[in-house]
Amino acid sequence: MESSSTFPFVTSPPLPADWEQLYQNRSILVTGGLGFIGSNLSLRLVELGARVTIVDSLIPDYGGNPWNVEKIKDRININIADVRDPHSIARLVQGQDIIFNLAGQVSHIDSMRDPFTDLEINCRSQLSILEACRNNNSNVKIIYAGTRQQYGKPQYLPVDEKHLVLPTDVNGINKTAGETYHILYNNVHGIRATSLRMTNTYGPRLLLKHNRQGFISVFLRTAIEKGEIKIFGTGEQLRDLNYVDDATDAFLRVGVAEWTNGEVYNLGGDEILSVAAIAQKIIKTAGAGRLSIVPFPEETRRIDIGSYYGSYQKLREAVGWRPLIDADEGFQRTVDYYRENISHYVED
Repeated sequence: MESSSTFPFVTSPPLPADWEQLYQNRSILVTGGLGFIGSNLSLRLVELGARVTIVDSLIPDYGGNPWNVEKIKDRININIADVRDPHSIARLVQGQDIIFNLAGQVSHIDSMRDPFTDLEINCRSQLSILEACRNNNSNVKIIYAGTRQQYGKPQYLPVDEKHLVLPTDVNGINKTAGETYHILYNNVHGIRATSLRMTNTYGPRLLLKHNRQGFISVFLRTAIEKGEIKIFGTGEQLRDLNYVDDATDAFLRVGVAEWTNGEVYNLGGDEILSVAAIAQKIIKTAGAGRLSIVPFPEETRRIDIGSYYGSYQKLREAVGWRPLIDADEGFQRTVDYYRENISHYVED
């Protein structure tokens, strides 16, 4: 079954001022939709009047959390299924206009401890989704969630899309493979696909219950719980950040722009901050917590990429995207959210 309707994609740049209205009454599938970015994207899609279906495996520790979509649970369809299952995904892709493909294993440390599970989720699952589309809905468009980790240790800054892809961990390798499958299916099979290489994204609904999915979640929980934030190395490593609303805006813009098919784009931030400065901002926002510098654990040191910040110029020229929420405002929104909802994000 092909898409249930003809999606009014914008066929040439620039995007019109009312581009968000194109999502009204359209059928959208969000893989990994109970996770951090997937749930925030689903909330925005519902606001825009889309018919949203979420698929999520709810694998423990991967970030899926039904509370993330509590506000819209009666306005969306939720399927608890594993995208590695070809029978489930073949049914779910039918009739969809766009797939926002955020399902994946994102922990760099977990990928090194258990590389075969990372391979299954970040490679096999991507082929499963793409084959399901090729056989059941070849008119669909897919936007894949890539990562800055695909670049590895930067050879120059800011990193643009011409930079070599030299991952330092299993997760970066498998995410690169997943991205390449999407571009291949775009070029060979006509399954329209775009990849967004995301940077350090934060905001409400970020997983907090363990420390294996990025340093910002660790910093946030530690500060909220009035603990000691431990920074590895010197704390001088540079990072760019995206508040989650800015990240979802990038997905939505690319989703309606036909000229982005077959392309790879960086996200990025305008504020370049040291890891120590990020910790200090979070402590100031939370009004609690303290900071210390400690040596790198060996398993982390071996895969650390040093300083990273990316250029989003290509994405800005393509769809007019730029980040709008600065770190001070973003961290304030985030801390406020967790103070109200913390019981749903940490274990007793």
